[in-house]
Amino acid sequence: MARPGPVRGPSIPADPRWYQIGSLALLLAWGLGRLGFDVGAPQVAVTVGTALAVQLLGTTLARLPRFDPKSALISSLSLCLLLRTNALAIAALGAAIAVGSKFLVRVRGKHLFNPTTLALALLYLADLAWISPGQWGSAALLAFLVACLGGLVVFRSSRSDVTLAFLLAWSGLLAARALRLGDPASIPLHQVESGSLLLFAFFMISDPKTTPDSRAGRVVFGALVAAGAYAVQFLLFRTNGLVLSLVALSPLVPLLDLLLPGPRYAWPTKGAPDEAPRPAVAPPPDPAAHPPLPA
Repeated sequence: MARPGPVRGPSIPADPRWYQIGSLALLLAWGLGRLGFDVGAPQVAVTVGTALAVQLLGTTLARLPRFDPKSALISSLSLCLLLRTNALAIAALGAAIAVGSKFLVRVRGKHLFNPTTLALALLYLADLAWISPGQWGSAALLAFLVACLGGLVVFRSSRSDVTLAFLLAWSGLLAARALRLGDPASIPLHQVESGSLLLFAFFMISDPKTTPDSRAGRVVFGALVAAGAYAVQFLLFRTNGLVLSLVALSPLVPLLDLLLPGPRYAWPTKGAPDEAPRPAVAPPPDPAAHPPLPA
């Protein structure tokens, strides 16, 4: 008699989007419950509801095999964390822009812009809403929480290289600026302790569907975004340099994919809403099942 195999517990979901949804939801709950974020339940409901509705509409029009809410939930939760407006219609517009861009703005099968940063940048530049980068403060405990949760996400989606490249380049630029100005080391250290910076690095620039395919391309892209953000913030003297730099430099991703080609990332789940359905590949014929005809 065969021995029964070991009883296994519930398997960990392979799709990294589940980790990102859980991490963002936990951060939002922390912000609402402990940090007093200036966003009410109606705005959260409108943002999430609109994102899911647009996702369903896009799924229907694109004739995708099934409705998958994960990507829409990630975009809407990110908007709840960063987008601030006094009008629910603007919150709905931001969610519609974010999710709709995945279906409408595509190059070689990839959506071009990170959905959340595109919506944030457009509404900010149109003076319809503002981005709340300082709401997290610089408490070491919160920064550590964001880093740990974000590290889990980028590990599951194999995009830790672009996050590390960006953080190293950004930290180096801040340190070089402090050295040039004669500022104490506490100033750049304080700047990199921002929770919003870690949120951007671990949850936005690391989006596997909008980053270059190859590791070399992702390292170059992360460094370019850091340089662009530095230019926006310290040369043009504008706020929200991280978001504006990522949106402005995202059109370089197709070029980096051509110059530094690599394998295209695909979600481990089937029928993801931001991918076209893949044609089925028939298995090779079995010679034993179909013997050759006699001569």
